[in-house]
Amino acid sequence: MEKQTLDNYNLKFAGSSPRDILDYFLKKYRNELAFSTSFGAEDQVITQIISSTGKNAGIFTLDTGRMFPETYEVMEKTISRYKINIQTYFPDQEKVEKMVNTHGINLFYRSVENRKLCCSIRKTEQLHRALKGKKAWVTGLRKEQSVTRKNMQIAEWDDAFGLLKINPLCYWTEEQVWNYIREHNIPYNKLHDKGFRSIGCQPCTMAVEVGEDVRAGRWWWENPESKECGLHVR
Repeated sequence: MEKQTLDNYNLKFAGSSPRDILDYFLKKYRNELAFSTSFGAEDQVITQIISSTGKNAGIFTLDTGRMFPETYEVMEKTISRYKINIQTYFPDQEKVEKMVNTHGINLFYRSVENRKLCCSIRKTEQLHRALKGKKAWVTGLRKEQSVTRKNMQIAEWDDAFGLLKINPLCYWTEEQVWNYIREHNIPYNKLHDKGFRSIGCQPCTMAVEVGEDVRAGRWWWENPESKECGLHVR
């Protein structure tokens, strides 16, 4: 996709609501658009908006095999609430077995390289399968979430996956997200009530203190600059 096209999108949607952004791209790409949810607060907002439009969207999630019970709970509630199908992708069994038998069950604590290997097998490879044949990918990313996302825009070209990435909540604050959840009575992961502001795999996520960075509880033993799993490469 040409840079000019991306620039036009970002100019067009500057100041637009997430609903207007999603409505436009849902109409434009139809079944060639997909939305990946991890059932975090931002993703729950987008799921509610998509469901309320009445338009079809390929909603999917990546199950790494190391998720919190609370994540499965909100997954069930979300499917029941909105009467939607959420496709679940699992990692390759043989690759997981080889990785664990070679490096150990909690290999990610020992090095960034080990952690990225685990993320690649449990997440990134699944995402490639989920996005195969798609032209646009909707995410719940926000600029203020971390230093690795400060330069993101509403519309971006994703070189790693070869498609348009759409970030409808790009300029929203965490307060706006939670105001929307309360206003629309949206199901959310109860770990958020226990200090978990960003939720991923159970052994790599912990609660954070008041005033800490949103993603301080993700891979807390690493430097902030390396805290991406490979799904969102910049």
